[in-house]
Amino acid sequence: MKYILLFTISVFCASLSLKAQESVETIPDSIQVSKQKYGLRIGGDISKLARTAFEKGYSGFEIVGDLRFSKKFYAAAEVGTETRDWDEDNLKATISGSYFKLGVDYNAYNNWIGMNNAITAGLRYGFATFSEELTQYPIYTTNTTFPAEIRTEPINFTNLNASWIEFILGVKTEILSNLYLGINVQVKRMVGEKTPENFDNLIVPGFNRTYDFSKFGVGYAYSLSYLIPILKR
Repeated sequence: MKYILLFTISVFCASLSLKAQESVETIPDSIQVSKQKYGLRIGGDISKLARTAFEKGYSGFEIVGDLRFSKKFYAAAEVGTETRDWDEDNLKATISGSYFKLGVDYNAYNNWIGMNNAITAGLRYGFATFSEELTQYPIYTTNTTFPAEIRTEPINFTNLNASWIEFILGVKTEILSNLYLGINVQVKRMVGEKTPENFDNLIVPGFNRTYDFSKFGVGYAYSLSYLIPILKR
């Protein structure tokens, strides 16, 4: 009788164990796949538009764009035009011209899932063509007894050009779907320029102000751009 009771208890426990195993749900493994957008992002430099509206003696605009061709790299370009007045030390001039910049950006930021922001380092080659009109200028003299004569007859210098290389650090943030706000700073190094006869280039469009003692220049930009998605990977 004792053995029959032990057998019955064993069968009952085994039945409960089997039933419990059957009631356990198997949860399949899941992997969340994040797809990145690839496409053409195009917009403009809103800082130049603001300067045109509020800064006397300045007008200009710049179109910016980049095309993502790998996970971290973008082909980038900027095309623009500027007209600026110079008014310092009895010297007045108007500089006007256009420029383009071509290069590549590297995105050093690792986005979270669903994000598409960027912290970029980039390199550009820039080239500008422009003209310079002197409207007031002093005549150089070695006679210190009398002040230099100031002339107001305009002198035009045309077919001027310059080329440079610039390093860019920037940030782009997606503020709305496919709409990006960006800011960058630029350090430039002049590599070649055509200067007026017996004079110098005061400002180079796209490069900024020049200096007699240095071939370096600086700049900045605030951009608003829209991404036209082409594919997702």
